[in-house]
Amino acid sequence: MTIHPTAVVDSRAELDSTVIVGPYAVIEAGVSIGAESRVEAHAVVSGPTRIGERNLIGSFATVGGAPQDLSYKGEPTELIIGNDNQIREYASIHRGTASGKQKTVIGNNNLLMAYIHVAHDCTIGSHVVMANVATLAGHVEVADRASIGGLVAVHQFCRIGELSYIGGVSGIGLDVPPYVILAGTRNRTRISGVNKVGLRRNGFSRETIKNLNSAFKIIFRSPNLLMKDAIEVAKNDFPECTEVQKLVKFFEDSKRGVVKQTIED
Repeated sequence: MTIHPTAVVDSRAELDSTVIVGPYAVIEAGVSIGAESRVEAHAVVSGPTRIGERNLIGSFATVGGAPQDLSYKGEPTELIIGNDNQIREYASIHRGTASGKQKTVIGNNNLLMAYIHVAHDCTIGSHVVMANVATLAGHVEVADRASIGGLVAVHQFCRIGELSYIGGVSGIGLDVPPYVILAGTRNRTRISGVNKVGLRRNGFSRETIKNLNSAFKIIFRSPNLLMKDAIEVAKNDFPECTEVQKLVKFFEDSKRGVVKQTIED
């Protein structure tokens, strides 16, 4: 274990012997950090927090802090972080609340850039990118391989679907379906189409992308159909396409409602 002499590490913290702790970093009681992880200068890690292997905690990041919620009264909620994540400088990630899920969870292989904020009770999957200053309010769910652009603000309890792409400076107040590209301000958010580039890069077949594109047009661009009827048509037209069924289920499971406005081709 390499701990800089100016770092402050509580004796009750559990660090693997291969962890590196930089100058003036603070690691508090109730923190465990796995093998080959690095905590850079001036970062603060509070507990209860469990951090897996090969993670980077950037300079001045605040990880595992108490939730910014007036209902929080010091209950022992937690933050759980998987493996191979990059949490860059000045990021802030908070623990859960007793009235929520009691934990904030981050998966594996995520890139969380400078100044991002992940609030209490959020769940982030794996291979997610959050660009600089992107912000998740409490209880947000982000599915695998979603990309959230810089300065994006996501309202509490929203869901961000798998392989969706949200352009910078967007305000998200409703659920974002999987596989789509979306951008816009809080009251002018627009979906421009299926995220074909992202799907191709992640190994989706031409047939699957074609089916998703067709389903997208049925759901979003059928002026003679109510949304619920368009969703049912898409569901019935592509019964064998797992991705289309996942898209449909996302709508069916939504509690806040789903972004519906689109930019025409």
